[in-house]
Amino acid sequence: MTSSTHTSGASQTTGSTGSTVAFRLEVAVLPVTDAARARDFYLGLGWRLDADIDPGGGYHAVQVTPPGSNASIILGTGVTTARPGAGGGLLLAVDDIEVARAQLVSQGVAVSEIFHAAGGSLGGGFVADPASRASGPDPERRSYASYATFDDPDGNRWLLQEITQRLPGRV
Repeated sequence: MTSSTHTSGASQTTGSTGSTVAFRLEVAVLPVTDAARARDFYLGLGWRLDADIDPGGGYHAVQVTPPGSNASIILGTGVTTARPGAGGGLLLAVDDIEVARAQLVSQGVAVSEIFHAAGGSLGGGFVADPASRASGPDPERRSYASYATFDDPDGNRWLLQEITQRLPGRV
């Protein structure tokens, strides 16, 4: 079995008019049952509070940003029709998976053990099936190959991924 990774150095998309338009991920929305509880959870992780809008009437939006991130998270009630806890697969890139996990644990967060793809499958890439995971960081400590997970109070799933060297064309 062979695999390949296609990478592009392009950071912008050329539209039909020939002009270049940047597409930057700015915000992801997470559904929660209690915006104040979720806000306190994320602030407890050391995330920056960008906005807390609570005009009442069933609407409460909180925007927070993880340390070192250009993208933010909006969470709250009335900000999405998605079921609370339905958010998942959000990935936080970290320089050192062991240090990141230890920090979250010290903040009272239940974090999975560190894992990697069993047998080096997928070139160290992420595998969703727990039966295809091996315990501990990737033995070769390849970038993009070591993971841990945690959930917020509503069950929105976060994936930590150790990235020590970016793929070509990634900044």
